[in-house]
Amino acid sequence: MESSQYDIAIIGGGILGLSTAMQLADRAPRWRVAVLEKEEDLATHQTGHNSGVMHSGIYYRPGSQKAQFCVAGRNNLVRFCEENEIEYQQCGKVIVAIEESELGRLQDLYERGTANGVPGLEIVGPERLKEIEPYTTGLRALWAPHTGIVDFTRVATAYAGKFQQAGGDIFTGAPVRKITRPGGSGGSLALETPKGILQAKHLINCAGLYADRIASMSGENVQVRIIPFRGEYYTLRPESHHLVSGLIYPVPDPQFPFLGVHFTRNIKGHVEAGPNAVLALRREGYRKRDFDLGESLGSLTYPGFWKMALKYWKIGLGEVYRSYNKRVFLRDLQRLLPEIKDSDLAGGGSGVRAQAVAKDGSLLDDFSILQGRDAIHVLNAPSPGATSSLAIGEHIAGLALENFGAPD
Repeated sequence: MESSQYDIAIIGGGILGLSTAMQLADRAPRWRVAVLEKEEDLATHQTGHNSGVMHSGIYYRPGSQKAQFCVAGRNNLVRFCEENEIEYQQCGKVIVAIEESELGRLQDLYERGTANGVPGLEIVGPERLKEIEPYTTGLRALWAPHTGIVDFTRVATAYAGKFQQAGGDIFTGAPVRKITRPGGSGGSLALETPKGILQAKHLINCAGLYADRIASMSGENVQVRIIPFRGEYYTLRPESHHLVSGLIYPVPDPQFPFLGVHFTRNIKGHVEAGPNAVLALRREGYRKRDFDLGESLGSLTYPGFWKMALKYWKIGLGEVYRSYNKRVFLRDLQRLLPEIKDSDLAGGGSGVRAQAVAKDGSLLDDFSILQGRDAIHVLNAPSPGATSSLAIGEHIAGLALENFGAPD
């Protein structure tokens, strides 16, 4: 590390940490800011395993941070991509009601999206649905023409480039092992990494899957635990890509913060089918066999985990069963796309969602940003976190300017 003394250290080189760094460099150019990323490359975890969907803001409770940040963030993201020649597409999305019991929830989504200012929303019947997605069937669908797709890793890389051009420092391969205050409670923070000790007056925690650990390490009394959920995908074989024109989603269960298996065409031309949502036995457990004893015990000994499990056990068992049974996965996909066959599906990838769970077992639905005495901690920022990255980064930069004071 060329210099070990900074005004602000940002832990986490994903899309939120890099957006925050870029906007701090723009709004507070006198501050010395460093980003610490534990991997050798940036944006390798939640950002790098993202489906690439630029959400429009339909699902989220009006007035929530998710709703506000998603709508503003998507608009800012489109502008950023255009200004920086990053390819994106507004391919549109349909949310399809298959059963009569889903029609009321579909109407609720339309009203939510309208209240959140999502443009162009339209509830369509079977004939119009066939025009949009010829191989999909349903009673009705919510058509969101401005939902898009982008490569979020490329977006994060662009954020990093602008931050570095403004004089910011990025240290990769630098996991934070310990945080201390050598000068006492009013002194600077010492962040110990394999590359040395970095001194910082203030900390911004964008560590994603390890955000709760970093917050606890810095002395915060954290009231949530990150529980990792793995989402597994299949991909459609190239000869089957014609079955999906854009994005096809089911009507979600409002009691569960996952959207159900769906079809996603990504910016690279692939079509993904999934994901499910199963408990991962390692925080970065992208494969079924990935296991870490300490991290698994950290989940299993947390009282909130068992309260969550008691509430969602039936749904959870169904997700695990689908994970190990391709026929069940296929059956659920066929609800949206009846013509899809086993032979259309090839192996796919996976991602891990950092889901914050409270001690009472509730799953945090909204973003959660905790302000400490000399730190800001992003404790929950699942989807639409990537879509909202510019709005979230702007918000965090504003909190830093308000609470951290002017640089020396």
